[in-house]
Amino acid sequence: MMLRVANLHVGYGSINAVRGIDLQMNQGELVCLIGANGAGKTTTLKALAGMLLPTQGSITLWDQPITTLASHQRVQHGIALAPEGRGIFARLSVRENLLLGAYLRDDHHAVELDLQQMYALFPRLSERTRQIAGTLSGGEQQMLAIARALMSRPSLLLLDEPSMGLAPIMVQKIFTTIRAIAAQGMTILLVEQNAKLALQISQRAYVMENGRITLSGVAAALLANPQVQQAYLGG
Repeated sequence: MMLRVANLHVGYGSINAVRGIDLQMNQGELVCLIGANGAGKTTTLKALAGMLLPTQGSITLWDQPITTLASHQRVQHGIALAPEGRGIFARLSVRENLLLGAYLRDDHHAVELDLQQMYALFPRLSERTRQIAGTLSGGEQQMLAIARALMSRPSLLLLDEPSMGLAPIMVQKIFTTIRAIAAQGMTILLVEQNAKLALQISQRAYVMENGRITLSGVAAALLANPQVQQAYLGG
């Protein structure tokens, strides 16, 4: 088991946003976490990335406890987050943003090779390598956020709402790319409000409601589940 989350509780002050969830991932899986606004999905990712420390429970990566590690230490252990809202450095160029994704690495030649790989994966970024990131379109900024996370050479990629605010054609491009990244063997945990798209590209899925996991299983089965269809798929 690559990632194991057990009885995780995460709060903001007196508000308990995540209430005792269990979650597991194997290497190479694409798993999605779906649910309504305020269900605790982003809070879960922030806890996995070390941006929030849990009040209870444990997180282990490759059987190593990482529950109390700081976020930069988790990057060293192979976790990278493309955050909700993209979080790009708006005043820096595309290239500078990408290089910051590799800030913990000292293998400079390999970093340059990875830059070229990111440009191959996202040709739009190659065309805009010197452009100031804040002037990119929303879809291009999302591409940059994902590419920047990949520059750390993670073993686990966390994607938080990659389709948010994007035009439908750009959403399709982003999801096609996510599928391609997963096909290369990357382990991905995807948080996404577009439940149908998320379930279509994932192998397994978790449904989160009010800070708890209420359903889990094979993504295709959840896609066909009447309860999921009624609540999240407009069915």
